[in-house]
Amino acid sequence: MAKLSALSTQLKKNFGFDNFKGNQEAIIQNVLDGKDTFVLMPTGGGKSLCYQLPSLIMEGTAIVISPLIALMKNQVDAMRNFSEEDGIAHFMNSSLSRQAIDQVKSDVVSGKTKLLYVAPESLTKEENIEFLKQIKISFYAVDEAHCISEWGHDFRPEYRRIRPIINDIGVAPLIALTATATPKVQHDIQKNLGMLNALVYKSSFNRANLYYEVRPKTINVDKDIIKYIRSQAGKSGIIYCLSRKKVEELSETLKMNGISVLPYHAGMESAVRSVNQDSFLMEKVEVIVATIAFGMGIDKPDVRYVLHYDMPKSLEGYYQETGRGGRDGGEGQCIAFYAYKDLDKLRKFMQGKPVAEQEIGNQLLLETQAYAESSICRRKLLLHYFGEEYKEDNCGCCDNCMKPRKFIEGQELLSLVLETILIVKEKFKAEHIVDILKGNETSDVKSYQHDELENFGSTSDEEEKLLHAVIRQAMIAGFLTKEIENYGLLKLTPNGKAYLKKPQPFPIVKDNEYDEEEDESNAKSSGGTCAADDVLFSILKDLRKKLSKKLEVPPFVIFQDPSLEAMATSYPITMDELQNIPGVGAGKAKRYGEEFLKLIKEHVKENEIIRPEDLRVRTVANKSKLKVSIIQAIDRKIALDDIALSKGLDIFELLDEIEAIVYSGTKINIDYFLTEVMDPDHVDEIFEYFNSAETDKIEPALDELGENDYSETEVRLVRIKFLSEIGN
Repeated sequence: MAKLSALSTQLKKNFGFDNFKGNQEAIIQNVLDGKDTFVLMPTGGGKSLCYQLPSLIMEGTAIVISPLIALMKNQVDAMRNFSEEDGIAHFMNSSLSRQAIDQVKSDVVSGKTKLLYVAPESLTKEENIEFLKQIKISFYAVDEAHCISEWGHDFRPEYRRIRPIINDIGVAPLIALTATATPKVQHDIQKNLGMLNALVYKSSFNRANLYYEVRPKTINVDKDIIKYIRSQAGKSGIIYCLSRKKVEELSETLKMNGISVLPYHAGMESAVRSVNQDSFLMEKVEVIVATIAFGMGIDKPDVRYVLHYDMPKSLEGYYQETGRGGRDGGEGQCIAFYAYKDLDKLRKFMQGKPVAEQEIGNQLLLETQAYAESSICRRKLLLHYFGEEYKEDNCGCCDNCMKPRKFIEGQELLSLVLETILIVKEKFKAEHIVDILKGNETSDVKSYQHDELENFGSTSDEEEKLLHAVIRQAMIAGFLTKEIENYGLLKLTPNGKAYLKKPQPFPIVKDNEYDEEEDESNAKSSGGTCAADDVLFSILKDLRKKLSKKLEVPPFVIFQDPSLEAMATSYPITMDELQNIPGVGAGKAKRYGEEFLKLIKEHVKENEIIRPEDLRVRTVANKSKLKVSIIQAIDRKIALDDIALSKGLDIFELLDEIEAIVYSGTKINIDYFLTEVMDPDHVDEIFEYFNSAETDKIEPALDELGENDYSETEVRLVRIKFLSEIGN
């Protein structure tokens, strides 16, 4: 017990706290004992203290690897406030001048510095590795460790190089910390950091004070948000949007309606971003509208509501963002506005990425969709996702638990689901199982001859939504598991096999209904379709309706919505182009295509539309129109990926256009974008390469710089900077 009281004394002396929170004390003791430690602790649980206190007690300097410059600065400032000595904590990254770096090194060598924060990119620099080899390192701390995993919501490739570099510098105990990690992500982190034998301290992910709610995203969503904020007068709140453009638009709308608000996103100048962040922290404004760039490491305890204007890309991201509410244990309302079309847009944005990345992205989006549409306790669902069982039937603090629920008996449906999964040898995802039970003759079902199974079409009268609800609730009840790393294959647990032998009553809750009519009007009024051209999409739908009546077939038999959306984005005007549209093919193109092509041609001609397919063969006049609009967008510091989307281009096509602009002698400045997407050291190294290179070709550059360290996109971006600054 003497050791524990000694720790409490150190806590009081250094930080002024009387007691440790949760399992902080056991974690700190494990670090002091020189053992590897893995910490899973929700936002606001006190992770930082787990490495800050032992660093002050132990001999040497603790190296904290952290992903964000702003986060490092906040933590260094906080540590200096607790100490009389400014040199107690430092950060070392690309934002520092040579003089400042020399001061940091001097303080570290003299023994003043107990905590040294470094970015993973800085850790890889040979000069820093050589310096760190010379000092006594007490331990390494890897903060925001979920960045290691491709299944994490904030994957950063440079995090995967941490272990080899630690081995090079010199092995010392390791503590890895994260606020969000599913069992899959947890294993990924431990494996990659070589700490599979580490002691794992997992705090409950249940934030009992947070209230969770999902509302339909209607045509009046802005009005709904204004009304809500006015009902919370005097309270601090965060609103998350997925795009920078939406952040700007929404904050402007709120401002016009008398709300004290500022925007925050990665496309803004860092000085403006810092001022806006500080204004929110210092309560000069009540609301901040932000992309996910805002919040990591922001220690504001009294955020009373977190609204999601768009559903996030993963439940991990959602959990971490909502976790910024009510960190003082007080009220925290977490309200998300959901429209299926938003998730559909996100799926479309993933097209063109590597297949494995698309598979991961789709699995994460399916989990988000399940959370939004499910009628079971949201807390139970969230905690299950993080591998934690919530035993209460009613949490009393989410919208689903606070309204009457519709239960139906699901024994027969559950038995059919479990049976079918076993019949197909547990090698398929939920969508495939539902297709078999519904009798959907998809190409996958046919190719595996699953249309010949006895269970094929056995629940053809039931809605697909209900079957997905059965599968989801069977997982929470412990009858099924989903192998996320194998792209969501369903397997029976021993309990699931036992249930099949002796079925019991299984009451299930029907999923929430979202009004399709409302979605339709929302799409038309607020640009909610996934098409780039809503007007054309609407005209194509009318034509489809007319043809469906004439041919007496349902509209979707002719072309499904995603096909019409793709037509209203890429404007096909020949049979060959039409056949390249997803879901069309040669047969459909010949059968139905002519009238659609005629209509698209007229629309393109009347509206003088520049089609993505024609960008490289248009007349100079039309090409210059596109180039002028790109130059204007860059002058307004709009992110290049946002410009690409707005022009109907992919990022490589946009880079082609920008390269043509700079090669023709026009000077442009993309530094605002480079600072957000690239490490400054990488920019300098590529720039230096082109400075002495004999050719501006990409292949030799990648050979020289190392293909594993630099991507083609990064090299092309810096080549644009180089050509503009040096050539023009």
